[in-house]
Amino acid sequence: MSTHRNRLCQLTGSFLLIAAGSTTASAGLLGGLLGTSNEDSSSQTTLAEDYSEKGRFSEPFAEPTIIVDGEAVETDEKCITRADGMDECKPAAGTMALLKDGRLLYLNALEGTENVELSIVAEFGEVSVNDQTRVLSLDENDNPSWLKPSPLDAGANPDGNDSETLLNGTELDGLIDTADNTSKNDGALFCSDVIGLANGDVMAVGGTDYYSEPGIDGLPLGVAELEGIKNSRIFDEATNTWRQSGDMTYGRWYPSLVTLGNGDVFVASGVTKLLKPVYPDEPLNSGRNVVQTETYNPCAGVWTENPSTADRSLPLYPRMHLLPNGHVLYNAGGQAFNPFGQGYDQALWNIVASYNPATQRWNDIGYAGLPLRLDEVGLGQLSSTLNITNLSLDQVGSLLGDVLEAPSDLLESGAELGISEEDLRMAIAGGMRGSTSSTMLPLKPNANGEYTDVELLTAGGVPSYALLTNPGGYLPTDQSRIDRITTNGDDIGYESRLTGPLNQPRWYGTNVLMPDGSVMVFSGGNRDGVVAPGLEGPIRTAERFDPETGTWTEMATGHRARTYHNTAVLMEDGRVMIAGHSPINTAYLTFVDLQDFGLAPYDGRDPSFEIYTPPYAMRDDRPEIQSAPRNLTIGDRFNIKVDQADQIDKALLIRRTVMTHVIDGDQRAIELIMERGNGNKLTLKMPDNHNVLPAGEYMLFLSKETTEGRVPSISAPITVVNENLECMAPTQVAGETTTADGIIESTLEIL
Repeated sequence: MSTHRNRLCQLTGSFLLIAAGSTTASAGLLGGLLGTSNEDSSSQTTLAEDYSEKGRFSEPFAEPTIIVDGEAVETDEKCITRADGMDECKPAAGTMALLKDGRLLYLNALEGTENVELSIVAEFGEVSVNDQTRVLSLDENDNPSWLKPSPLDAGANPDGNDSETLLNGTELDGLIDTADNTSKNDGALFCSDVIGLANGDVMAVGGTDYYSEPGIDGLPLGVAELEGIKNSRIFDEATNTWRQSGDMTYGRWYPSLVTLGNGDVFVASGVTKLLKPVYPDEPLNSGRNVVQTETYNPCAGVWTENPSTADRSLPLYPRMHLLPNGHVLYNAGGQAFNPFGQGYDQALWNIVASYNPATQRWNDIGYAGLPLRLDEVGLGQLSSTLNITNLSLDQVGSLLGDVLEAPSDLLESGAELGISEEDLRMAIAGGMRGSTSSTMLPLKPNANGEYTDVELLTAGGVPSYALLTNPGGYLPTDQSRIDRITTNGDDIGYESRLTGPLNQPRWYGTNVLMPDGSVMVFSGGNRDGVVAPGLEGPIRTAERFDPETGTWTEMATGHRARTYHNTAVLMEDGRVMIAGHSPINTAYLTFVDLQDFGLAPYDGRDPSFEIYTPPYAMRDDRPEIQSAPRNLTIGDRFNIKVDQADQIDKALLIRRTVMTHVIDGDQRAIELIMERGNGNKLTLKMPDNHNVLPAGEYMLFLSKETTEGRVPSISAPITVVNENLECMAPTQVAGETTTADGIIESTLEIL
């Protein structure tokens, strides 16, 4: 976003757009995408010279400098080796958030200052600093600029190493010490979860601390342990600074966050110790993820541990969504990450369940994927999950040993155990747990104007075959399904159906809900790269899911491999920012370049970005929002001005994306009820329930249907206010009035 535009926003307190230029092949962020006059909306559609029905990716671009010993060194390289032999690297966007002013905040993945050659040994923990963050801005011509927030170390782990080793307090403690080095291991934003608060700030929760246990101090002896940390920290976009907030009771690596209807934040899962999760004081919790849940009060800045009725065994990064009745739905998806066997209760992870904040209890709903549509077509689609399409049987054997020699063996083994073929097929269909996507499709009002039903799209990932030891078979699936959840008070109904499959099996694809109602999936690989780091074949071709037809279509192909820790974020103008790529690089050897074999880049990091432009953004007839209120709350009716008002048939309010590890727990879109007004004016109605529309930052898109598909506008920003959250309520925007019949409208035009 340009400095000029930021300054105008500050002066007026209202939304401003800059539309400039004509439609050209080099059209920028806003300019050139429009190009039509409000007076001639009915003119014949013209397309950009490089229009493509599959969309297009921009050329990759990256931060131009690396800070070495306090000085900025301009370089195209990813890393620079310092005089002490350690690497100073550009951060990759393993986490990315769209701020309310249009800028992009991103956090690093597996980089910072690091020098990793061997596998999981002590030196990894001693030299990794994972606390780098950046703010990326684009001007009206897509020229990027970067800002380094203050402080650069982000205060992620402010007290240094907070780990408690297995030797702590024993006779060996001090005699055989740990290889802790707090000065080199401070930070640890890696594998936190992030969430947008009601006031637009971004909060990062949990993260990673590495240390050696046991070992000899200062020597790379012993196996490194990974420990989740307790910290939460908040990025203030107004000051571009990080600050500490309250600590959780439990350290969490790979936790999941979701905003509740009242504005509180709910956290579940994560792991306190990954490799050796042994807790002498809590033997029942040893060997599994954190079962205790906690709730954060954003006004007090305090975490509270929920009672034992709120405990739940969940995978890492469990896929959770807020339902219209205020419950938190767990969709039986998550990261089945660790091959070392933590989580002896993993069988429970296939159970779809909901958490009721009012009673602080979980309720089982059903087995993921059941009941499935098992007609002739459905069975054909379902059986595709049994076909290993990526690898030869020899290759399968090299990854899985003799567990699975052929797909048919799975059914035969099931029969030997007394499992019917039908039940086994159902189980396989429901088991897309590892690194799968889980996207809430737009919430739609029923005939009474109420929002009660939810549909969730689940696609790709690693199937958790019922007869294989978790975490799954490590071979991705092309399977795709939709879960339908109905709510009536605290009653929840659940059913599932298969959709058309992805065009190829995809592990770790990042989904983005688009303003035309479709879902795009970007990046990922053709096998699980956690089990065999670097061996995943990157998938650069994006796909588009059409909810109307239930089918996936291949779209444009990106330029860079982006497998583990990739991100994708919807921008204000309806394009998508693509970034990330940082596989588990501890298995790489720097003298072997796996790219020579068509595999993932060996060095495990890519700091570059690409912008995906969908076909609708290459048209000159996109609707233009001319005015809209800035702050709204539940139940509000409000006016907007838009050209082509007579053609607009849908208004979609999309929450700003805060993405990490292919999840955004707060991702949601709400289709608003629309009333026709006079001339270029439309009246829209907000839902009357904060469980449908939690407070926070949203983008309003208006769209029309054309023969080429739905065409949305560039968005107008909307802040949804919860009047009970006075600590986070924005100041009233000047220029907003209320008409005699109670309709809110803006008196300021969008420039």
